[in-house]
Amino acid sequence: MKFELPALPYETGALEPVIGKQTVELHHGKHFQAYITNLNNLVPGTKYENMDLISIVKDSDGPIFNNAGQALNHEIYFSSFSPNGGGEPVGKLGEAINAQFGDFENFKKEFNAAAVSVFGSGWAWLASDADGKLVITKEPNGSNPVVKGLKPLLGFDVWEHAYYLDYQNRRPDHVNALWNIIDWKAVDSRY
Repeated sequence: MKFELPALPYETGALEPVIGKQTVELHHGKHFQAYITNLNNLVPGTKYENMDLISIVKDSDGPIFNNAGQALNHEIYFSSFSPNGGGEPVGKLGEAINAQFGDFENFKKEFNAAAVSVFGSGWAWLASDADGKLVITKEPNGSNPVVKGLKPLLGFDVWEHAYYLDYQNRRPDHVNALWNIIDWKAVDSRY
C-alpha cells in the first residue's frame, strides 16, 4: 500500500492568526510529507506492506511505528480544523463531554492541562473506548491512542514544529488558541 499526503481541506493561510500560513506550509508540506515518504520507504518487503495506517501503528515499533504514528496523528490533526471552526461540540460528542467532564469548559481545562504538561514532544488526545467513554491521554513522540485500544478523536500536536513560528516557546498560548479553529463536525464524525 502506498501512502499519500492528504490534501488540506482549507488554504494554507486560512487558519491565521491561530496557525500561520508558513507554519501550515512547513508542518503539512514538509514534516507530514516526510513521515509519509519515510513510511513508504520503510514498509516495502515487510509484513506492513499491505496494511492500513491504523493496523501498522497498532502492530509496529521502531522507525515504522514512529513514521506511521506521525502520519496517522497528522492526518487527524489537520482534518480537525476549519477557518470557520470553534465554539462547542453538539450532538453525541457534546453530550458525552458534558456528561463525563461536567461541561465543556471543564473538559477544555483538563485537555489543556494534559497538552501543556506533555514532557518534550508529543500529543494530547481526546479518545473514546469501545463503549464510547471519553478519555484524555498524553502520548509521547509519535504515539497514538490506538496503541491502547482507543479511538482517537481530537489530537493537539505539541511538538515545537507545530507552533514555534507563531508562538515561540509559549505552548499554553498555542493550545488555548487551537479551540478557535476546531471543526467539531469532523471530530464528532470520528466519535
